Amino acid sequence: MPDLVSWILPFLFVLTLVVTIHELGHFWAARAFGTVIESFSIGFGRAIVKWRDKQGVEWRIGWLPLGGFVRFAGDENAASVPDQDDLDEMKARILEHNAPAAVQQFYHFKPVWQRAIIAAAGPVANFLLAILLFALLLGVFGENRLPPKITDIEAGSPAAAAGFAPGDMVRALDGRPVDSFLDIGQYTTVRANVPITFTIERAGREMLIVATPAEVEKVDPVGGRQKVGQLGLAYPREMERVRYGPIAAIGAGAQRTWSVLETTVFYLGRLVRGQVPADQLGGFIGIAKASDAVAKMGAEGAPNMALGVFGSLVALLHLSAVLSVSVGFLNLLPIPVLDGGHLVFYAYEAVARRPLAAKVQAVGYRLGLALLLGFMLFAVWNDLQRYNVFNFLGGLFS
Repeated sequence: MPDLVSWILPFLFVLTLVVTIHELGHFWAARAFGTVIESFSIGFGRAIVKWRDKQGVEWRIGWLPLGGFVRFAGDENAASVPDQDDLDEMKARILEHNAPAAVQQFYHFKPVWQRAIIAAAGPVANFLLAILLFALLLGVFGENRLPPKITDIEAGSPAAAAGFAPGDMVRALDGRPVDSFLDIGQYTTVRANVPITFTIERAGREMLIVATPAEVEKVDPVGGRQKVGQLGLAYPREMERVRYGPIAAIGAGAQRTWSVLETTVFYLGRLVRGQVPADQLGGFIGIAKASDAVAKMGAEGAPNMALGVFGSLVALLHLSAVLSVSVGFLNLLPIPVLDGGHLVFYAYEAVARRPLAAKVQAVGYRLGLALLLGFMLFAVWNDLQRYNVFNFLGGLFS
């Protein structure tokens, strides 16, 4: 049974960082447009600590640190997109206590393009956080890079069947340049049973090899039991140390962020088409397990506790960057309870020049919420099976 206590702090650090920056994206965009903001909360439930700033915004820390939110003044509609009747009622309430000009300071009376920017600012903040974290880690620490050279091929493997030979240098994967052996592993892992065209250099000549990774089940210290694509290629022993200047680090950070996003979109596409088993989806338990494993790996080998904590923090920042990309992308999906759903509503309003009817919004909101909750429950079920929680509980009563 996993040590649940050791998961809590790393998990909360990663989740709080990613979600807080997401909500601050909404907050900063709204503040830039002069929107009246009622409160900003880190965590849910009753406030442990709260205070008001000079603009009247209530800042609060809730007792349940599993997310956060920013609430705009007058934001009472569940889908945050009231119809015309709601707007008229809200406007009347505002005018009871404010001058007519004050109406334009409230979120729901902002031009639709401003509301769309505010809604999109959360995911954008997640992408910027990922770029910043990747750039920071690469700029400060650099990276150890394994040359994309094949040193050995497993007998009977897809790589052997495709015709790889020791000494081959991999230059590209499906036309994409390769810098390190790690690029090969990351690319093939999510492409089980998908043919990949390798551009290799052999004895000074460039040639193409098509290989299809086999689907195998592996137990990863971070991701647990997973079904991944594997070719059977052995990586080189020698390692190159690469340093980055500030500009190069930012460029590399942006490239890493794009790579994670591209991989996420590709994997979800395969999942939707039924090409990947749905039991590979993970949820909060999987993130907590990964946070714990990454923190321990970062602290491994440290000569004292202080350096161990520092190593864990650095490793968790890398995990936060990866998770931030996923959170940014998932929030852009056109599901009504997510930012992408709000953008769909605003697109309709921009074309029709009026908000979508409240009844339609309510139905969309309920369906979106049911879909999201169902997805979360399914992911948690997969996590419970992946980490053998049921086997552990069964052993307690056998």
